[in-house]
Amino acid sequence: MAKQDVPEGIMTKCPNCKKIMYTKELVKNLKVCFHCQYHHSMNSKERLASFLDENSFEELNAGMISENPLNFPDYLEKLEKDRKKTEINEAVVTGIGTVDGQTIVVAVMDSTFRMGSMGSVVGEKITLAIEKADELSVPFIIFTASGGARMQEGVLSLMQMAKTSVALKRFSDNGGLIISIMTHPTTGGVSASFASLGDYNLAEPGALIGFAGRRIIEQTIREELPEDFQTSEFLMKHGQLDAVISRIELKEKIATILSIHQQGGDLEW
Repeated sequence: MAKQDVPEGIMTKCPNCKKIMYTKELVKNLKVCFHCQYHHSMNSKERLASFLDENSFEELNAGMISENPLNFPDYLEKLEKDRKKTEINEAVVTGIGTVDGQTIVVAVMDSTFRMGSMGSVVGEKITLAIEKADELSVPFIIFTASGGARMQEGVLSLMQMAKTSVALKRFSDNGGLIISIMTHPTTGGVSASFASLGDYNLAEPGALIGFAGRRIIEQTIREELPEDFQTSEFLMKHGQLDAVISRIELKEKIATILSIHQQGGDLEW
């Protein structure tokens, strides 16, 4: 009898423990491995669906798309290819929604679009989202996932680090609550700017978080780095995060934080 092939996509193999699971069951578990708790990557649509109350999301600035200010070869073609592949216009999706009935402005970076790299439009959309949160006097929550600044836009990309940081400072000075949730990977200029400026800096388990790459650092300092270097657990151990929270528990924990800030009180993890 001829061997029957399993249709593509029905099963998923965990890259961490190598166990095989039904994809549908994995998705129901928020793409967290049943065996080792490895957090598989989520795109922006999956993230919003898992985090926000059902049918509560209203997208902001969905039509903004990048130009090619430096005339970088093939840049526009690559952007168009990613737009068709991901069905989003840029590497961040922003909007208004609710978490357990509490209104927030949310920004979700998407690593499936240009590896979540930060160009002018990404910086502008995040800045406008922060300003909308300020206007509505509601918390701002951002999920970060990025390879860093977008090289095709050069210094215009690097400028977004300052722009977003200034917007967060204004929002904070006006009493705004900022929650940053770092997911895998959060690197480069994103990790060195808005990702690290939350009133609460949280992360998912096992996320890669850092500025320069491991190999570059080792070559610079001429030392071998710890095996868990630049993981969320390493950062937590060294005081750079407030908590590492499983995706399964995240919505409940964030709802608690939001409720406490509305009512006043002390938070216990």
